[in-house]
Amino acid sequence: MDQQNQIHKWLRAVIKDDAERIFSSQSSIYNDCVASLTGKTPNQYKTLTKTILPRVALYKALKADSKLSSRAYDLTHKYMVEVIGMQKHKSTRALEIIPGFYRIYSRAFLKIMRTTDLQKSTQFEGKDYYDITITNCLWHNACKDFGCPELCPAFCDVDDITYGDLRKIGFTRTQTLGKGGECCDFHFYKK
Repeated sequence: MDQQNQIHKWLRAVIKDDAERIFSSQSSIYNDCVASLTGKTPNQYKTLTKTILPRVALYKALKADSKLSSRAYDLTHKYMVEVIGMQKHKSTRALEIIPGFYRIYSRAFLKIMRTTDLQKSTQFEGKDYYDITITNCLWHNACKDFGCPELCPAFCDVDDITYGDLRKIGFTRTQTLGKGGECCDFHFYKK
């Protein structure tokens, strides 16, 4: 299910009578955000349009609504953590049944981080752990660029749900760009 349809379905379940009004506003804001994109690589454009901007537009639509503005962050955070974070967590947890999961997952994760244009990072790995230090992040930049830097911590919290309570990989972090840190310092370790 694409992000827009998923948001629409979630709105109908959570804010029922206000769902169509908010979704209409969210869709308009989303289209305006997408139309304003310039200078992005194909990978950045895809991530922005499929992942980041639908959620930014949801937040902005809720924030602009006189009835729901005071709950804008809480509602958007709820969607991101309970829907997106839990989906990602379930899919990662399902992969843990693969023999050698830690080795396979860590290699794939590190390869992606070394080659992606979605963030700038350094990586370090040891026998039973790997660290990713992100100093520039597309999610953080998008929240700032679209006038809602206060939303970025919700994106960070999705990571905590995604990687929390896995059986074969542990995850810690002491800071994120989105929460005012100098970097995002991911630490993964083999359990």
